[in-house]
Amino acid sequence: MLSRVAENLYWMARYLERTEDMARLINATTLLLLDLPQGAEFGWDILLQVTGDAELYTEHYGTPEEGRIMRFLIADERNPNSVMAAIHQARENCRTFRDLLPAEFWERLNTLFLFVREHAGTSSDSRHARYAFLSEVISRRHALVGLLISSMSQDNVYQFIKLGRNMERADMTTRIIDVTSAVILPQDHGLQKTTGNSLWLGVLRALSAVEMYRRHVSVQVRSNQVVDYLLKDGKFPRSMKYCLGEMEVALAHLPNAGIPSEVVRRARRRLDTLKFANLRPDLLHEYLDQAQKDLAMVHRTIQGTYFARDASGFDGVPKGLHLSAVQA
Repeated sequence: MLSRVAENLYWMARYLERTEDMARLINATTLLLLDLPQGAEFGWDILLQVTGDAELYTEHYGTPEEGRIMRFLIADERNPNSVMAAIHQARENCRTFRDLLPAEFWERLNTLFLFVREHAGTSSDSRHARYAFLSEVISRRHALVGLLISSMSQDNVYQFIKLGRNMERADMTTRIIDVTSAVILPQDHGLQKTTGNSLWLGVLRALSAVEMYRRHVSVQVRSNQVVDYLLKDGKFPRSMKYCLGEMEVALAHLPNAGIPSEVVRRARRRLDTLKFANLRPDLLHEYLDQAQKDLAMVHRTIQGTYFARDASGFDGVPKGLHLSAVQA
C-alpha cells in the first residue's frame, strides 16, 4: 500500500469522526447551558479554548459571542475543525481511493456532505434548530460507520480507518470532559452538588453513555465516577481506554508496529494510574491535558512509521505533518 493512500485513509476516518464529535461537543455544551442555575459561570469561548481555535477565531470574528462561535465551529471552512471543513476534508480524502471502499460508502458520504453544506449556514439561527441539525449529522455519520463495519474486509485498509477513527474519538472524549470541568459552579454547596450531577449527566447523554454508565457503574451520576468511566472503562466504545485498545489491535495487524504499539501501551499505563476520587477541576484539566499530549505522541509515531517516504513496506511522499489536529 502506498503511504499516501494509508495516510488518506487515516485522515478520512479522523475527519469523519471529527464531524460527529464536533457536533457532539456543541450539543453537549448546549445541554450544559440549559442545566446551569443562576450563579453558575460559563462562556462559549471555552469551546474555542478546548478545540484550540481561540486565536483563529479572534483573527476572523473578534469578540466571542454565541452566534459567531457557532458559525465558526459549524459552517466556517477557514476553521479546519469546523463541521463543514471536516466533512469536506473527509470527502476529498475519500475521493482519491474510492475503489478501496464499498460503492455505497462514497454515495452516502457525498450525501452527508451536501446535507451539511445546505444546512450549516442556517443551523445557528436557534439552539433548537442547531441541536436538530447536529443530531442528524451524528445519525448519518453512524450509518457510514455501520456500512464499513458490516461490509469491509479487516485488511490493512480497514486498520488505517480504525486507527484514525479511534484516535480522533479518544481526543474528543477528553475535550468534552474538559468543557464540563471548566464550569464555575455556584457557591451554595447543595446547589453545587445538584448542578454538578446534572452537568455530568449531560456529558453522558452527549456521548450516548447514560444507559451503559447506569448499567455498569451506578444509577447515581457522580462526577468522579463519570470521568473514571469515560476515560478508563475498557468496554465502552467512546472511552479513551477502549479507543487506545482498538488502536493497539489495529496496529497488531500492520507491519512495523513496534514503536507505535509501545507508545499506545505507555499511554494506557499512564491512564490506569490516574485516580479520580475527590478530583479538583484544575487537577482534572492537567490530567486531560496530559492525555491529549499522549494521543498527539501516538499520532506522531504513526505518522513517522507509516506516512513517511522511508516507511518500510510503504512507498510514497511524506506530508511533513507535525501536529495531530490537521492534515498537512
